[in-house]
Amino acid sequence: MGKREFIALAAFLMAINSLAIDIMLPALSENHRQFVVSSYLLGFGCAQLFYGPLSDRFGRRAPLLFGLVVYIVSAIGIVFVPSFAGLLVLRFVQGIGSAATRVITISIVRDIYGGRQMAEVMSLIMMVFMIVPVIAPGAGQIVMFFGNWHLIFLFIATMATAIAVWAYLRLPETLHPANVRPFTARSIFGAFKLVLTNRVALCYTIASTFIFGALFGFINSAQQVYVGIYDLGVYFPFAFAGVAIFMSLSSFFNSRFVGKLGMRRLSHGSLIGFIAINTIWLIVQMASTEPMPFALFISFFGLSMFQFGWIGSNFNSLAMEPLGHVAGTASSVLGFMSTVGGAIIGAGIGQAFDGTALPMVAGYFVVSIIGLVFVLIAEKGRLFQSQNPAV
Repeated sequence: MGKREFIALAAFLMAINSLAIDIMLPALSENHRQFVVSSYLLGFGCAQLFYGPLSDRFGRRAPLLFGLVVYIVSAIGIVFVPSFAGLLVLRFVQGIGSAATRVITISIVRDIYGGRQMAEVMSLIMMVFMIVPVIAPGAGQIVMFFGNWHLIFLFIATMATAIAVWAYLRLPETLHPANVRPFTARSIFGAFKLVLTNRVALCYTIASTFIFGALFGFINSAQQVYVGIYDLGVYFPFAFAGVAIFMSLSSFFNSRFVGKLGMRRLSHGSLIGFIAINTIWLIVQMASTEPMPFALFISFFGLSMFQFGWIGSNFNSLAMEPLGHVAGTASSVLGFMSTVGGAIIGAGIGQAFDGTALPMVAGYFVVSIIGLVFVLIAEKGRLFQSQNPAV
């Protein structure tokens, strides 16, 4: 498999998770949205703790394909589910299957690449990955032209099946035999201890958790802001897509610059920019009791998310860099923390919605400050310092 095909496959594997969330947005009522998204994220977050140790013992391919099958079967089951409670249960199960794609894909990338090369590849993966939020809500609306919301899950199952067949036919086993770990309680807890006691890995993960909390907060609040405040109606998917394009572009630029400038310089600079933009955005938001013009709102939002695109892949690579020998378990623990923690933070931001964009903007400001605190702890108070020329 060539590098371009590998990046494309890895991006589509990770995009399965985003597809399962974003394509649903046009079909969900305000009352049901957060339950349907949260039940999926709960399964997705919790299951990550198991796939890492499994993939460190049995290799990457088998657990990945198992997760894909669970994802596909649960999506098909939702098509025929007779109740909303049953839908939530199957969404939880679907999240369990999707967790394999997140944990194991990052483990595979770490198996093959390290340092700035990993950040470059992850940036390209994120660039392709971000195309999904651009097209998913619109795709959801198009699917619903041909029937009700059940067809969306049939579409999800079809797409996941195509990706699973691609992975089965083309993705090799990447776990080096020397890194195989026994699947025992002692070995698993030992690997967890390695991850949780590494200052750099842990602090960058916590920083990522808070930053991702802002993204989850936006997903929870997007329809209220775009439709409830700015009355975009059918144009909601286009506004949603516009922000994702900013993130996709920043991931592309990161892949071009990270090899020369390093992960720390790029991510630390973008974090400072993230804080500066969010601070100005919050001041402007608080200065008036009326909603700011939509053009101004989307400009602030796009600039903020552009910085987010530089932060995400670099923070993730910095957290994984010292843990290559336990990549599966490391990806598992780090993914669990950032997903579950981010979902909780995002739910708090979403629940704080009061008919204005202020809670969301204030949430962005607060999480960016907390993220900076943990980066300073990771780096012992020194920003922009490359401890290793490769990172």
